[in-house]
Amino acid sequence: MAPIAVGDVIPDGTLACFDEQDQLQSVSIHSLAAGKKAILFAVPGAFTPTCSLKHVPGFIEKADELKSKGVDEILCISVNDPFVMKAWAKTFPDNKHVKFLADGSGTYTKALDLELDLSEKGLGVRSRRFALLVDDLKVVVANVESGGEFTVSGAEEILKAL
Repeated sequence: MAPIAVGDVIPDGTLACFDEQDQLQSVSIHSLAAGKKAILFAVPGAFTPTCSLKHVPGFIEKADELKSKGVDEILCISVNDPFVMKAWAKTFPDNKHVKFLADGSGTYTKALDLELDLSEKGLGVRSRRFALLVDDLKVVVANVESGGEFTVSGAEEILKAL
């Protein structure tokens, strides 16, 4: 299997999140992104330095600008459980548009073929850092990082493509 790429249709998958009423929900990626322009960005782990200090804040800060350019959904995915994702989301009080989605077992990350094995660091199998811009489920931009880099998957790079 090859990693998800431009021109591919994103696979469907079920991720977990908490809704506005603080109820745990299972959500389908296709239900969130079908017929819409969506950004799916993933981080290796909640509460990790680059993810918390740069990657997520960039999308939160640029959310209004992304929305003004036609983006309907901004989805943050991480191989963490939904309770961790909920606690992490609460550390971003200015967030209005980024949805935090848990890929607890890494099933969706595996379907995208974007796994990152961090077992040597005691973190298990996580997601590579990436940002996908999809239009009605079709990948228009696929910015996937190498190793622990953070050079192409930020909000600024997606804005350049819009």
